Amino acid sequence: MTETTTIDLIRHGEVEGGNRFRGSTDDPLTELGWQQMQRTLEAGSNLTQIVSSPLQRCAKFSEYWAGKNKLPLSLNNAFQEMHFGDWEGKTAEDISATDPDALQRFWQDPNRFAPDNAELLTDFRQRVLNAWQSLIHLQQGQHILLISHGGPIRIILADILEMPMHALLRLEIPFAAISRIKVYRTQGQPPSASLVFHAGNL
Repeated sequence: MTETTTIDLIRHGEVEGGNRFRGSTDDPLTELGWQQMQRTLEAGSNLTQIVSSPLQRCAKFSEYWAGKNKLPLSLNNAFQEMHFGDWEGKTAEDISATDPDALQRFWQDPNRFAPDNAELLTDFRQRVLNAWQSLIHLQQGQHILLISHGGPIRIILADILEMPMHALLRLEIPFAAISRIKVYRTQGQPPSASLVFHAGNL
């Protein structure tokens, strides 16, 4: 018999302050950001629980949605965005003004060309995947909504698709984009995961 666990990964909506490198920077959603999240989830589904990054651009909506739908909610620090070190809170224009080639190097290979004082990509990957493996192990057979950030979602998708780390930024994760993962477990065999759809609506 095969048991199926479903996890819907959703990135937070638009954030106040515009596009910038915000890892641990804790900015809230704009009004449009709230609307984006509600539109993505308005069709509803048979969720059993919500897991969220504790940063407010994820957690505030998670609390609202959990309360509205009477679902249990847990906040997990491991699903926070990568800390961007010296780039934290800066725009692409800010960075290009001091080092025009820095962004291009980072986009091409974020594993080799991380910002100074940033969280190492290998450490970031490990913390996200440890939390991911724990989640799918402890919540077997459930339907989970995971509200997080572009970075952690890329890490999870890249792992499932067996993509190399240097290609991580080829995965585009728009605001309020949703990706559905199904994890299949058959007794006596290791679990297998599949990407069902990406950036669609429920």
